[in-house]
Amino acid sequence: MTLAAAKKKIDPEDYILSVLSPEDRLDAAFKVAGEAFKKTRLTMKDVDNAVKAVRRKAYEKKK
Repeated sequence: MTLAAAKKKIDPEDYILSVLSPEDRLDAAFKVAGEAFKKTRLTMKDVDNAVKAVRRKAYEKKK
């Protein structure tokens, strides 16, 4: 396989996500969600509470 052929098969977004830990992926998703919900009637407290609830559930599964 040539370098040019390999270059076409790798999606940069997939590569970036693959090198992140699950916790870093979760943090990135929450940052994106925070930006997405900025212009809604949800308050930052609503978003923070949702983030805490999801993290609690995600980290409970590990233990």
